[in-house]
Amino acid sequence: MTAPLIGTPADRLIPLGVRLAFGLGQMAEGIKGFSFSLFALFYYNSVLGLSASLAGAAMGIALLVDAVTDPLAGSISDRWRSKWGRRHPFMVLSALPLGLSFWGLFSPPQGLSQLGLFAWLTIFAVATRTAMTACHVPHTALGAELTSNFGERTRLVATRQVFGYLGLLVMTLAGFGYFFADDRGGRANVEGYSPFGFSMGVIMVVTILISAWGTRRQIPHLPVPPARASEDEGIRRAFGATLSASASAFQNGSFRRLFSGTLLMYIMIGTESALSLYMYDFFWGLGSQEIMYLSLMYPVGLIAGAGVTRRLHELWDKGPTLILGVSGWFFCQVTPVLLRLGDQMPPNGTELLIGTLLGVRVVQGVLVQQALVSFSSMMADIADEHELDTGLRQEGVFFGVVSFSGKAASGAGSFCAGLALDVIGWPAGASAAGALAVPPETIRALGIAYGPMVAVFALLALFAYRGYDLDRERHAGILEALSERHRQKIDSPRGAGL
Repeated sequence: MTAPLIGTPADRLIPLGVRLAFGLGQMAEGIKGFSFSLFALFYYNSVLGLSASLAGAAMGIALLVDAVTDPLAGSISDRWRSKWGRRHPFMVLSALPLGLSFWGLFSPPQGLSQLGLFAWLTIFAVATRTAMTACHVPHTALGAELTSNFGERTRLVATRQVFGYLGLLVMTLAGFGYFFADDRGGRANVEGYSPFGFSMGVIMVVTILISAWGTRRQIPHLPVPPARASEDEGIRRAFGATLSASASAFQNGSFRRLFSGTLLMYIMIGTESALSLYMYDFFWGLGSQEIMYLSLMYPVGLIAGAGVTRRLHELWDKGPTLILGVSGWFFCQVTPVLLRLGDQMPPNGTELLIGTLLGVRVVQGVLVQQALVSFSSMMADIADEHELDTGLRQEGVFFGVVSFSGKAASGAGSFCAGLALDVIGWPAGASAAGALAVPPETIRALGIAYGPMVAVFALLALFAYRGYDLDRERHAGILEALSERHRQKIDSPRGAGL
């Protein structure tokens, strides 16, 4: 067994500038994730006319690649040795390929057949996800390395989440406020997608590079893998090491509970995200400006919610706060749709309807943020528990496996959304044809798929989370045991020579 890594001090606080620079790196994930989930299926199906099932299948193929690249990126970066540390080289080198791939995703040549559109979507979905993996997995692992302080990790994760949703704000303002504004043709404006992809790609490249540059001075304070891991194993053995490390991660009971609940959550979120524009356009009858306001309210709630998460962790701990967030998402997601299906919501086109939806969206954002911050902070705590149990420091593997689970489940949700659209008989190219092309009973079936059916996964996730027991008291004991182990290693003759 290789020697364990020496972790960062448990009481280490992160300077504000470093915390902001680290958080900025999440903006790229926010732009890519929300743009991909919100526009990709809608663009290829409702604008370009690709079969919804084929569009969903293309996204599913991209996820098969993610099944390898996500844990692999974590495992390789765990073992990487360079003067730029373990994580920074991957962030820098992935930035430009990510921007170019995202631009290509929304720039298919004109006149492609169904097979041609399917191939184009598949290739650029794979390229975009792979480039994002090479950046995002090391970036999230970096957050767990910067500090072991229980509360400071929550602040760090909250900062990262805020910047992720600032990415959503940027994407929303650019998309619905300009590229897909009603006076430019709305979401059916086929000419708006390529410049949208280019603009978002540029922002992603710039924010990733600034994040890497702004955190570079922390590299000397970060854990370094033993030379033997790089010399003996090398990248050629990374696949085997990844499988072994991933299997080791699943031996941790805390990780299994968190992983299974999150898998269910992301299936739900992926389905919801892929159907969002369909709901905005056809179920609620919203225009571009109204969609922009509604989309903006969610990150406003998320940012506001980030300000109370640390206090809730102090009052309740992380597990109960996570459950609060999941329950809140479920309630806000299903209630308006159920009320509309029961003819209890205000009519479409009224100010009362818009005001109601805006209010629900803000509350949903506040509550969901409790789940998002709690989850990421809990993952860092699990990495500490795993180090105590195995002697190995493997944040990259943990975040790689979870990153894959999130994207795979979200992609599975997109695939389910595509199948659901075909099952209910949704007409391809409906956005270009207009709302009258969709029968009222089909729109009602869309509401059923979007609301009650999707929310079932939230109940299953709550059931999975209920056994998580790595609380503040247990984590404090883990850090104390790790500190004692590190002191003994340094004080021993062999440790002093390492």
